[in-house]
Formats: sequence, C-alpha cells, structure tokens
Amino acid sequence: MGQNLVEKLISSHLVEGEAVAGSQIAIRIDQTLLQDALGTMACLQFEAMGLTKPQTELSVLYVDHNTLQTGFENADDHLFLQTFCKRYGLYFSRPGNGICHQVHLERFGRPGRSLLGSDSHTPTGGGLGMLAIGAGGLDVAVAMGTGSYRLTMPGVIRVLLKGRLQDGCAAKDIILEVLRRLTVKGGVGYAVEYAGEGVETLSVYERATITNMGAELGATCSVFPSDAQTLRFLQAQGREDQYIPLTADEDARYAKTIAIDLSALEPLVAAPHSPDNVKPVSELSHIKVDQVCIGSCTNSSYADLMRAAHVLKGRQIHPGVSLTISPGSRQVLTALAENGALAHMIQAGARILECTCGPCIGVGQAPKSAGVSLRTFNRNFERRSGTADAQVYLSSVETAVATALRGTITSLQDICPTPQIDLPQRFVVSDNLLIYPDPDPETEIVRGTNIKPFPMFEDMPGNLQGKVLIVTGDDVTTDHIMPGGADVMRYRSNIPHLSQFCLVRCDPDFPETAKKYGGGIIVGGENYGQGSSREHAALAPVYLGVRAVIAKSFSRIHKANLINSGIFPLEFANPADYNSVKKLDDVSIPDLLSKVEQGLPLEAQIGGNTVPLKLSVTPWEQQVLLAGGMVRFIKNHG
Repeated sequence: MGQNLVEKLISSHLVEGEAVAGSQIAIRIDQTLLQDALGTMACLQFEAMGLTKPQTELSVLYVDHNTLQTGFENADDHLFLQTFCKRYGLYFSRPGNGICHQVHLERFGRPGRSLLGSDSHTPTGGGLGMLAIGAGGLDVAVAMGTGSYRLTMPGVIRVLLKGRLQDGCAAKDIILEVLRRLTVKGGVGYAVEYAGEGVETLSVYERATITNMGAELGATCSVFPSDAQTLRFLQAQGREDQYIPLTADEDARYAKTIAIDLSALEPLVAAPHSPDNVKPVSELSHIKVDQVCIGSCTNSSYADLMRAAHVLKGRQIHPGVSLTISPGSRQVLTALAENGALAHMIQAGARILECTCGPCIGVGQAPKSAGVSLRTFNRNFERRSGTADAQVYLSSVETAVATALRGTITSLQDICPTPQIDLPQRFVVSDNLLIYPDPDPETEIVRGTNIKPFPMFEDMPGNLQGKVLIVTGDDVTTDHIMPGGADVMRYRSNIPHLSQFCLVRCDPDFPETAKKYGGGIIVGGENYGQGSSREHAALAPVYLGVRAVIAKSFSRIHKANLINSGIFPLEFANPADYNSVKKLDDVSIPDLLSKVEQGLPLEAQIGGNTVPLKLSVTPWEQQVLLAGGMVRFIKNHG
C-alpha cells in the first residue's frame, strides 16, 4: 500500500513511534519560527529550561505583531529579542521586514522540510510542500533546543480539486468552501492534503492562502504537492536549488475524501462571527460596508496585491468606505513601488499600512461603532477587530476590492474581469532587514522593565479542590481567553500584568473572582480554546491559580498549551453533565495525581453531583502534567 503525502513527510522525519493515525510520535524539526507576540515568552522559557543552542537547521524570530510603539514596552521587547538571537544564533527579522508567514515562504520555506512555529498559521508553509505545524511557544522552544517535537499522528483528509476557478473566484473561496463543509471543528485530529488536476492551476501564493486558513479547521497541518508551480516560485526567489518533487502515491489511502469542482464555485464570504459561517456573495449584496482591509498572512502576497492594484487603477473607492492595504513583506512592497502598482492604490484612495499583522490582530484600524468591515484575513471572531460590536466578514482580495469600489458586498464579476497576474521571473531580493545568525554566547541580553522572568508555578496538589470560576459556551476562542489588540499584546512578556485581562471578554470579573477564591476550575463547552496558538491563554489562567479546565472538548493547540502549563485538560465523560454546572459550584477531584499516574477512572464532585471525567493524553503528556508542566519536566529530565 502506498503512502499519502502527509505520511511521506512525517515518515521521513520520524524519530519515535509509527506513522499510524492516532499513535504518539516524535518527529525531527528542521526549522522553527517564532514571532514577537509569542516569541518573547518562548525565549524566556528557553532560558528557564536551561537550553543552550538551537538544534535545528534554521530558526527564525520575526517581529511582526507588536510593532505599534505607543509606549516603551514593544521597543524593549524588540531589543530583548534581537540580543537573544545574537546570543543563541537565530535569524532575526526586524520590524518592517514583513509578516512571518509571508517572509518565511519567500526566503526560507523548502519542500520536504519540517517547520514548527509559535503561530497557529504556520501551516502556510504547506503551500510549498512543507510539513508545517503551528504550536505554542513552549513547544517551539523545546523543539528548537532538542530538535524534535511530539504529537499525535493525524488522520489525513484528502481534498480533491477538479477543474479550474471561474472568473471572480479565488483560492480564498476554496478554503471557505472547505470550512463550510467541515466547520471549525472538522479538522481536529486530521491533516488536510490537496490533490487533483485543479491543484496544477494554483500558484504557490494561492496554495499558501488555502493552507494558511487550514488552521481555522483545527487541522494539524495542510499540504500541497511540490511540483512545477513550486519550482517556478523558488526560481523567482533565486532558490531553485532547494526544489524537490513531492506527491502522494497513486494507491495512497485517506481517512476521508471531499471533492470540490472549482468551476462550480461562486465567490464566498464568511459572515460574523466565525470563519465557517460561509455564505455566497450573491446573498449578501445588500450589506453596506464601512471598511475594507486587504492584507494579513492569508492574502498579502505580490499576486494578491497586484490584482487589487489592477482593479483600482483609474478608479476611486466608494466615499463611504475606508480601504487599507497591508503588504505582506518588504519584498512585496518594494515590487509594488517599483512597478507603479503602489501608485494606483494610493491614487484610488487606499491607505497603505506597514508590512505587519496590524488590523488582523486588532492592532490599529478598528472599525467604527457597529461598523461593517470586510477583510481578507483568516479570523472574524467577535471583538477581534478591536471594536466590540463590529460585524466582520472575510473574503478574497477580489471580492474585497470590488466591495471597496461599490460600497456594498460585491463580486468582482460585477466590476470587471479578474486580472491575470504574471509573476516576475526573478524578484529583487533584499534581506537588509534580516540579521543573519552570528552566535556570541557572551552577548548580554537586554531586558526592559516590562520583561518579567518566566513564573515557576506552584506544585499541583494531589487532591484538587476549588470553585467553578466561570462556565463558558461552545467555541470559546483564545481571543476570548486572552485578548489581542495593542492595549494587551504589549504585555506578552509580563504574565502578572497580562493576567488582569484573562477571560474578561466572557466575564469582566473573572480575574478578581480567581484572586478572591485563590484560583479554581474553568468549565468550557465544545472546542474550547480554538483559534490562535497563544499560550498566554494558558499561562495567565495558571498564574491566577487555575489548575484544571473541564470541557466538552478542546482545540488541539490550546489543549497542548494547557498541558505544557501544568493545567489538566479534563473532559466530561458524559457531555450532558456540562448543563448542570453553575458558576461558583464547589469542585473536588480526590486523588487526581495518583489516579492519573495509575490510569484509574476520574470523577469529580461538582455542586453535589458526581461527574465522571476523562483525561485523553499520551504517555508523554501524562509525564509532563505530573511534573507540573513542560518547563519543570525539561529542567528535571533534559
């Protein structure tokens, strides 16, 4: 029996276990990616674990999230990160060089290589034939220091693409269709592999859009073959020597297959407040839009922005619309400036932003009160934009630029034909904002007053007791647990201060409640912790004394982050028991540690009721939990 592409990539990196779905494995990590919002804490954790140098082929730290310098905090973090990279030998991508996933695709991504990144959208690299996986910063710090990463071998969903996209449709519509079918929970426990003749029609940029938003499925990773399109992209980047062909065997097997006829797709939009709330543009054409934002790691490539510039040339945006454009990298911005496309955007009325994440993470460009914003981003969670009552829609660049011109949600088909963009045979490559590794162990790491040491939390008691501090609903995101935005993100290296924002979007009194009762237990619904890989959504709760979360189910990355932080991710054995739990119920889980160690059944007393629980973890994860978290485990066991 042949192998699918995911199995080939994992088998070629396997260092422990067997590549059988559902089994515990460890894989060799070739590259790691850190970004400043999570990387600062990951660097502090790297030091706390006593690790000494990267064991990878290549490790890069990008500054792309916290670039709005309204105070000293972000600038202090940038200097800390730069001096850390100098001491330990990492590449350092300076502020303004671009969004981590776009820059990594251009300068470092290689087919056949493995990449672990402290950002949930790291699977972007799968568009280049990489095994690219998002994880919490602590997992990346461990992988950087040890060269390996442990995970559960995913099953593989094949998405069979047939035909060719029609005029007005884009790669974004493909992934929105996949989300419409599978939902934000449908990829949990799976990797997604794209195949079929339709794959050949998609450039690496288009493939990267699709693999980027595979994170919204909850999937471990998404991957495309490495083929003629891959070679063409690498040639344009001056890296054709790194090309290797990769494809699935003809007799490969899959857990499931879904087929999409590209010629039958119509332009799609994700309506508020979830990426899987997908509707045809034709059903939403009555909706007036106040703001259009083009960019993010999903749709900020040269090809994306050239299409926008062609449509905007000689036209004016609607007087009731604010249009912002964020180039994904300095390379993209330079190319647009040199070929005149940037002038077309500016003359049409667009506002050109820095090459950063920006509005996607709520840093700048918050819509007006109750405003409608159409964005080419990957997430439209409630409040993520920075405006509590904003209505945020997600679309392709084609639909976004048409909407900016018309003032209502509009398909590009109603404005003009889709421009055909020819990629340069060679991009002008400038790495002048990239500092190459030159490790010097004598380098002093500069620590500003906002940078606090990684907190070593108290040991887990053998008998867990406490109050239910909050009961959340289904699909609570890490944006709910630990908000983004400029006011919060600048404290990513300061857990004591950051904890004041924990879960305030679900309950404004949560931090004070946790302090009043000396910690306790969080109770959640389905898919608790979906969204970003930000491990601060676990670190802030444990700082407030939370030592267990009981939920119907967990998202993959957040569950791992809870384990790494020493918080037990417990599930209701009978999900209906969730309905009987109330805030401030007393909870007791006797002999928790000894029962976990012996593999015995777990149950809790909650509000006078006996509630059976389950702990679905691997033997490795069990050891980490019993040690009190990953930092303690690595310090004690190496």
